[in-house]
Formats: sequence, structure tokens, C-alpha cells
Amino acid sequence: MRLSDRELSFILCSMLNKILSFYTKYFAVWVILFGVAAYFWPGPFVALKGYMDWFFALTMFGIGVVLQVKDFKRIIQKPIIVLIGSAAQFSIMPLGAFLLSKLFNLPPEIAVGLILTGSAPGAMASNVMSYIAKADTAYSVSLTTVSTLLCPLLTPGLTFLLAGSRLQVPFFEMVFSVIMMVIVPLFVGFGVRHFFRNKIEKVLPVFPAISVTFIIFICSLVIALNKSYLGQVTAVILTAGIVLNVYGMLAGYGVGSVFRMGLKRRRTLVIEIGMQNAGLGTVLALKHFGEKAAMPAAIFVFICIITASVMAAIWQRTSPDKSRS
Repeated sequence: MRLSDRELSFILCSMLNKILSFYTKYFAVWVILFGVAAYFWPGPFVALKGYMDWFFALTMFGIGVVLQVKDFKRIIQKPIIVLIGSAAQFSIMPLGAFLLSKLFNLPPEIAVGLILTGSAPGAMASNVMSYIAKADTAYSVSLTTVSTLLCPLLTPGLTFLLAGSRLQVPFFEMVFSVIMMVIVPLFVGFGVRHFFRNKIEKVLPVFPAISVTFIIFICSLVIALNKSYLGQVTAVILTAGIVLNVYGMLAGYGVGSVFRMGLKRRRTLVIEIGMQNAGLGTVLALKHFGEKAAMPAAIFVFICIITASVMAAIWQRTSPDKSRS
């Protein structure tokens, strides 16, 4: 029996969507594989360094397409819990990064990179991880959206406040960079989804895949640029990154417990606070502080994805409480 063009098109779209969903779901695997490739064959990655800002803007465009009006309505409906999560996000991680930079006596460039990583907004990958972990995905989306909208001021501001004595922090230049690379493409993507809904819905999995692709490239680029430096400092940066990540996850659970949130929201805070948008931190570090400063952010991407994936896999097998979502 011969298939009609419409039926064939539907089958091909379904197959493509499944492939793209698989690709996006196993984000951590591709980050590791391409990171290894960048270490041994850095040339192709370094050659594309000049397009880094555009790559990150495309990442945020892809995320913007996934957002919907209802995601913003959630923020208005439950402002208190979103305020609690956002305040925790921009206090726990920046202060933790600052204290760890002192504890490990990190060099100025590395210290600024770690503080910048801690001051970044929540990672968009946290929404996927929250879904897999049977956490409160709507709460995760709300927190990520708010922290992303606040980051043009808070990320440069906190970096300036906590790291200004270690290295000169170009506050206004960073604000402009974040607006152009995060806010503008995010709302362009949101507008495209809103005004071309019927066409976009058919190929929606393409956009998260675009975001994943460029985050993978940005992390790989940092490894390629720092190949000769990696062997000297990886142990220190890796330890500081792991401690920061674990501290953030534990503190997130603690905040949820203090405010008597249900298990689903506590899980969300663990993932949301423990995972930072280190891709943004990497780009800002490369643009304003240099290649060494980008190292903590790039390595933190690996750390937070691996730990969040492990937690999500464990939590996926257990049902959260239903008494309080």
C-alpha cells in the first residue's frame, strides 16, 4: 500500500522528533564526548571562536521558542515560592563560590571564573532534569525564567561585588553582553513561537536540540583553548566545582525544607540551585576575562549535568509525596 505524501511527511517528522528528543535527553553524553574530542583535536573548535557570541544567542533563541505564555502566568500565580527560589539561587551559589575561592586560595582569574559561574542564572537543562526526576517541572520553568530575566543585572553585579577586589570587573560591558546574548534572542524566540504557533509546533524538538548543540560547542571550545593549561589546574578547579555543586544541591533541599515545601519542590530546588547556566558563565568569562577564567564554568557544566543526571535517575524510581506538590 502506497503512502500519501501527507502520511509520509507525518512519519518522517515523527522519526525526526524521536531522534532529536534522544539527542537532547542524552545531553551529558555529548558534552563529555565532544569535550574529549576538543582536547585531542582542538583546531576545528578554536577556528570557530569568533562566532561564540552568536552561538550562545542561538542557544537562547532555541530556549525562547520552547517557552509559552503559561510559563509566565505561573510566576504571577505563585510569586512567593518563585521569590524564595530566586533569592536562594542568587545568594547560595555566588556566596559559596566566593568562599570556595578563598578556601582554595585560587588565582585571581580562576577565582573570578568560579564566582561568575556561581552568579549565573539557573541552567535551562534543569527543566528537563526536573521532569525526569518527577519534580515540579512548572516550578523549575518559573525559576529558570525569572533568574534568566534577572541575570543581566545580578550576574555582573554579584561578580563585581564579590570579585572586584581580585580582578577588574567590566560591569556595564557585561550587562550589555548579557542583554544581547540572553534577553534579546530569548524574547525573539518567544515571539516566533507565539506568532507562528501552528508551524513551530510541528518541529518543536528542533529548538532544544539547537540549544544543546551550541552549549556542547561552547564547552568544547573552552577545553580546546585551555589544552596546555588543563593538566596544571584541573585537580583544583575540579574539586572546587564539585564542592560548589554539592553544596548548592544540599542547600537547595534545605531551603525547601525550611519553607515546608513538598518533596517535588524540594527536588526542584536541588536541581535548580545546583545547576547553573555555566554556558553563559563560560561565554562571559571568555569575552571579558580570558581563557583561564572560563575554565571553572566549562568544567562546572560537566559536573552539574552528571550529578543532576544521577539524582534524576534515582528519583525517577521513587514517587514524591502527593500531599504537597
